[in-house]
Amino acid sequence: MPTNVLGTELKPCCFAPQTGFYRDGYCRTGPGDHGLHVVCAQMTREFLEFTRSRGNDLSTPAPQYDFPGLNPGDRWCLCVTRWAEALAAGCAPPVILEATHASALEYVDLEDLKAHALRD
Repeated sequence: MPTNVLGTELKPCCFAPQTGFYRDGYCRTGPGDHGLHVVCAQMTREFLEFTRSRGNDLSTPAPQYDFPGLNPGDRWCLCVTRWAEALAAGCAPPVILEATHASALEYVDLEDLKAHALRD
């Protein structure tokens, strides 16, 4: 089983909407996942506007890809590089550490992820 950024078993990110590169609810990666969809994040209006401005509209449904469109509060497996870009722009969405794949640490610091960890 893959591990998360805390070194424990990777937990699911979200099943509704069904997320992950493999659309299995987990932020796992593998061959073909060129975007590295490994950061489990809870969407915010600010982030959704930011990513739309960068050419990746996550708010608009795309039925041809079985994509419902995301709303603030939804959880989704983000590309680690987009999360890092949002971090630099000051609008990184909160992350769920237990559901963020360990490979994210190749691109972002654990301290930054922890600083943006979703607090229950």
